[in-house]
Amino acid sequence: MPPVHPKKRMGQHFLTDPEAIARIVHAVQGADTVVEIGPGMGVLTQGLLERFGCRLHCLEVDREAVAYLRREFPSLGSNLHEGDCLRFDFSTLPGSMAWAGNLPYNISSQILFQLLDQRDRVGEAVFMLQREVATRIAEGPGSRDYGILSVLLQAWYSVEYLFTLPPEAFNPPPAVYSGVVRLTRNETSELGCDFSLFTRVVKGAFNQRRKMLRKSLPGALGVPIPEMPYADKRPEQLGVPEFVVLTRAVAEQLPKR
Repeated sequence: MPPVHPKKRMGQHFLTDPEAIARIVHAVQGADTVVEIGPGMGVLTQGLLERFGCRLHCLEVDREAVAYLRREFPSLGSNLHEGDCLRFDFSTLPGSMAWAGNLPYNISSQILFQLLDQRDRVGEAVFMLQREVATRIAEGPGSRDYGILSVLLQAWYSVEYLFTLPPEAFNPPPAVYSGVVRLTRNETSELGCDFSLFTRVVKGAFNQRRKMLRKSLPGALGVPIPEMPYADKRPEQLGVPEFVVLTRAVAEQLPKR
């Protein structure tokens, strides 16, 4: 019987493959603070503690897992934080950050959006995700898997797909394959447009991804855009630089408040 019972409502699938565990741990380059999201039974925690010591902070919402981690890794002390990672105040942690974790499938997209919110401090993230999500965020223009998160993340991060894991590498086995990705902060400090509007434009474009932008974007944004770059393109044909140009054009034509 496992020391922590996997809970379906939390999307828990605990990684058990020793080789994969080692590869994930060693993929993390480190920072002033290393944050493990959802340590569960601590299979990554042991290696991360050995590498980063007191720089490691763990965020866990499952009370049973927290109790186990306190017993198994007493050296974590106050660096083990009980609570929802989506509500955690990262301003309480010092310096630059690297994030790592085997993310629950049911909130992985929310965590990736949270990463975007913390982009000025998080220089690196190594995540286990559902393979479909991992593939999507690593794809470039022209791919059918390229989408909203691909563009938003690649505006700030280089995304590297590291390896794939089968269901039997987990307990309990999920119904899908998993993929490990490493996101490394790029040199971008200023995108060249308002990121909030950039996000609206990207989401609006991909909400009707099979339509040309001249047909989809004005309705999605609720305003006419008579002068639209790439008007006869579909969103999957545009990279980050093109979306920046498009966002600037949209900004010039929005009603002034």
